[in-house]
Amino acid sequence: MCIMKKIAVLTSGGDSPGMNAAVRAVVRTAAYHEIQVFGVQRGFDGLIENDFVELKSSSVANILQRGGTILKSMRSDGFRTLEGRNKAFDNIKKSEIEGLIVIGGDGTFTGADIFMSEFNFPVIGLPGTIDNDLVGTDFTIGYDTAVNTVIEAVDKIRDTAESHNRLFVVEVMGKDAGFIALRAGIGCGAAGILYPESEEDRLKDLVLRMNSESKRKKLSNIVIVAEGSKEGDAQTVGNVLKNKCPGYDIRVVVLGHIQRGGSPSCMERVRASQMGFEAVNCLKNGRRGEMVGVVNNEISYTPFSKAIKNQEKMDENLLKMIDILSI
Repeated sequence: MCIMKKIAVLTSGGDSPGMNAAVRAVVRTAAYHEIQVFGVQRGFDGLIENDFVELKSSSVANILQRGGTILKSMRSDGFRTLEGRNKAFDNIKKSEIEGLIVIGGDGTFTGADIFMSEFNFPVIGLPGTIDNDLVGTDFTIGYDTAVNTVIEAVDKIRDTAESHNRLFVVEVMGKDAGFIALRAGIGCGAAGILYPESEEDRLKDLVLRMNSESKRKKLSNIVIVAEGSKEGDAQTVGNVLKNKCPGYDIRVVVLGHIQRGGSPSCMERVRASQMGFEAVNCLKNGRRGEMVGVVNNEISYTPFSKAIKNQEKMDENLLKMIDILSI
């Protein structure tokens, strides 16, 4: 067991609901073990600029239900350079910090892995991204809430679609991964789902299905498009459908950053709390260079190098359901 007196925690990259729950768990678990915690402001830039603030149990009161991150978050160009990382390590040494917990996605873990290797410094990661695209955890912090936010928005859109017999093409986040599109699409009964991982010409099949439904006088529908879909973004897909499906009155909606905000779901709060709790235990037990996740309701540990490979596969069972349920 490694005896630590001071650790730091930061959030990096895009914010996601549940980050505050994870920070709260880190701070209060550390306090229980009489470990002092410093919050790093604005991600890795805060390490470079020595922007640390001590976090006590009282500091994280009433943040469990809040979206975003009290530590602020950003992507750091400075940390990509050796000079920037040297400054960060110097500041860590001056503050006598002995371990670091980072909450973020693949970019965050890439930077953390390099930093850990260069300076032999203990770092543990928590998966904080709405995209759910990290290997080694069933759900990332923020994903469940983002999916529910999409479903809530699409349910409202469907009301007006039904009233005016319109087909809405709704764009959701997912530049390289379609996990939000897949689950939200099934959850809101979308007629079609387009996502980056697809190896088929799903847009061609969608056009055929929409024209068939148009003949049956089913004129209100929802199509979900991940922003990184191979068929193009929602506007591109909408234009194709306008040209090839003349029976429809088509509208395009881009949900955008609404998917990042909002109060985290119950599952999000519980999972983030579990992960934050375990991250402190990992540092205490001498673990490093790993992402803490949850697989089959059990805590899991995945090396940074494996977690960021972005090879997490779509659920084959859900993929098979899409076309059948959208008939």
